[in-house]
Amino acid sequence: MGSVSIPTEQWAAVVEKTGGPVVYKKIPVRLPGPDEVLINIKYSGVCHTDLHAMMGDWPIPTKLPLVGGHEGAGVVVARGELVKDVEIGEHAGIKWLNGSCLNCSYCNQADEPLCAKALLSGYTVDGSFQQYAIAKAAHVAHIPRECDLEAVAPILCAGITVYKGLKESAAKPGQHLAIVGAGGGLGSIAIQYAKAMGLSVIAIDGGSEKRDMCLKLGATSYVDFQTSKDLVADVRACTHDGLGPHAAIVVAVQEKPFQQATQYVRARGTVVCMGLPAHAKISAPVFDTVLRMINIKGSYVGNRADTAEALEFYRRGLIKAPFKTVGLSELNEVYKLMMDGKIAGRYVVDTSK
Repeated sequence: MGSVSIPTEQWAAVVEKTGGPVVYKKIPVRLPGPDEVLINIKYSGVCHTDLHAMMGDWPIPTKLPLVGGHEGAGVVVARGELVKDVEIGEHAGIKWLNGSCLNCSYCNQADEPLCAKALLSGYTVDGSFQQYAIAKAAHVAHIPRECDLEAVAPILCAGITVYKGLKESAAKPGQHLAIVGAGGGLGSIAIQYAKAMGLSVIAIDGGSEKRDMCLKLGATSYVDFQTSKDLVADVRACTHDGLGPHAAIVVAVQEKPFQQATQYVRARGTVVCMGLPAHAKISAPVFDTVLRMINIKGSYVGNRADTAEALEFYRRGLIKAPFKTVGLSELNEVYKLMMDGKIAGRYVVDTSK
């Protein structure tokens, strides 16, 4: 195992019981297995999924105790003896998909996120809210050397996820796309990917701060759900022909926006479900869905090719994730802001603080 000097202990934010809080404490540093690498995490984005994991909101159980986080950007400091294509000193990222079997029908068709043996960073295995994190070498994100590790961290989940969702929407350049939850961590990045892909973006969220940010990032129009008296009509009115957007990607954390999206997309429109509000359901009138040929689909996270493509958009300067950086020891405060819906953009934690 090639390596550099590695400490035996590190600082981490640990969930010791479902419902939290996270405990900032020292834990041991684990060394990588034969097919794994150890990454010295410098920065990690904070995703709403991390809050769901702490609160036990989803039907898939988490490990406990748990080190959350799955947007970790850092430097490879050790690798197992079977690893040949990840170098010591390389910039690399910990993603939501930490590992998969690489040999099932899904993995063989580039659908490795659907692998039944998938390892999930910050959920079923410890993630990036620590100074040294383990990942399967085959699944690490290869971060171009010229990319700033602090700024690129949110791309490792938020960026890859929305890029995948945009591909799943099948929206074409020049068409209208609604982004629901556009002022949040995923939505703010989705606006930029959509603009870079030639789409006209209708941003949907609440409040003047998020409006200003969405328009600055490239949205062509903004609908405020807090003040709109008829959201469906207002969204349709944002399109040049009044028929509604060709597609909508929904990254909201409440149930109602999913139902609304099926109403304002145009005939043959596609609704891509991406947000994961706890215990939520999606429903649409069968008559309307059939007659207007509405397509409702889910989009999970990107595969390895999607990861490389999403990072290339960023490397070329087309994506700038709006973020604020705080110390890892302040993670509980970030979760409180998240629960109160007071975050515009993304928070990034510095693991050295």
